[in-house]
Amino acid sequence: MTKLNKMALQRITRKDFIKNSSILLAGSSMLSCSSLFAGSQSERNDNNKSTAIGDAFMLKNVRLETGFEYEEGEVIATRTGLFLIEISNGKIKAIQPNNPNANAIDAKGLLLLPAFKDMHIHLDKTFYGGPWQARRKKNRTVGDMITYEQQILPAMLSTSTERAESLIELLQTHGSSFARSHVNIEPTSKLDSLKNLQQALENKKDSFAAELVAFPQHGILRSRSQHLMQEAAKMGIDFIGGLDPQAIDGDMEKSMDFVLQLALDHHKGIDIHLHEGGENGLKTVNYLIDRVNENPALKGKTFISHAFVLARLDKSKQEEIAEKLANARIGIISTIPFGSMIMPIPTLYNYGVDVRTGNDSIVDHWDTFGTGSVLQKANLMAQLYGYSTELELSRCLKLATHNILPLDEKGNQQWPKAGDTADLVLVDASCSAEAVSRISPVKSLIHKGRIVY
Repeated sequence: MTKLNKMALQRITRKDFIKNSSILLAGSSMLSCSSLFAGSQSERNDNNKSTAIGDAFMLKNVRLETGFEYEEGEVIATRTGLFLIEISNGKIKAIQPNNPNANAIDAKGLLLLPAFKDMHIHLDKTFYGGPWQARRKKNRTVGDMITYEQQILPAMLSTSTERAESLIELLQTHGSSFARSHVNIEPTSKLDSLKNLQQALENKKDSFAAELVAFPQHGILRSRSQHLMQEAAKMGIDFIGGLDPQAIDGDMEKSMDFVLQLALDHHKGIDIHLHEGGENGLKTVNYLIDRVNENPALKGKTFISHAFVLARLDKSKQEEIAEKLANARIGIISTIPFGSMIMPIPTLYNYGVDVRTGNDSIVDHWDTFGTGSVLQKANLMAQLYGYSTELELSRCLKLATHNILPLDEKGNQQWPKAGDTADLVLVDASCSAEAVSRISPVKSLIHKGRIVY
């Protein structure tokens, strides 16, 4: 047995993966090594790049969902089969009947799913990759946290690029190949958080994709960050952010008007943090809906993160707001809190609102928790809303994949197809329903046709 084959049979630790991200290990003994591996030794030793296996390769013994099984009109199981998949130039070139004898990488019957997407995270500020730290008890409010951040951010900036890379690698081990990251824009870190995160993303560009939100964490008006936000809008970001415009900035309309105008001027989207409840929170939601309807260029590009106010409305009001959000094509990005905060996600889905999720903070001064798994978020949604049947669980997967599902409601296969981007994840599960219910382990991640984990 070759040295590389022996390595492939060993279980990779997260620490080893972080240090050796350029070494192609087939997800904890999943993929057999073969002559298909390409690239020079120097390329394989470059720790800033994922390992490519050539412009074209094949996977055999890949499990795909093919349909539902019914009993008395109820979906009771998911049919699957094994296939041979050809990948070329970052896309799925062909899906063929399985050939166990093909000169291809052996997926060993693992289930192929669309790669996951973390749509709300803060890659720029994390303790991950360093010594363990829990949240400080004294920091109870957003205002408390802003004050605390002003004290600790300078020291965090010195390692923020490396920490962001470690956090990206954690997301990859849980099957995510894409993230929307908010990045601090405020007088303490100025534009350095953005520059450092952009460097991390540049270092990971072959194995991970992201879009960035310029996030005025200390308040636009409160910290007088207008000029910094204007500069950030010219630096390759994708969205203009905001934060509790009444509670933090003290002037909802002035704060929101700045965000809206900056987005329009620079052709960006909008993604604001809204923790505020009650009348202030509802006013902000309605104000944003009205302004987006007045500026159709923002439709489909505007999002409210958290939107906790929706959880505190009565059912009829939730339905009214959900319909208005859907008509304005404003999405909700929910971190799906639990306890007494139950978001009306089923109602949002019923009215056609674009619902997404993310890990938010992972082991930082805001939150001690966070695993890096958005599949876990889909599992949590299923538990919170009582989704336990085969069909219901299979539908929950769309929260992790942003609405890409292998089978439609009738069990017709709709993914993957030839021509689809090869953003793929292999999990140890028999079907989507089981993957959601058991948070099945991720064994390999393929990003644009490159095996990166």
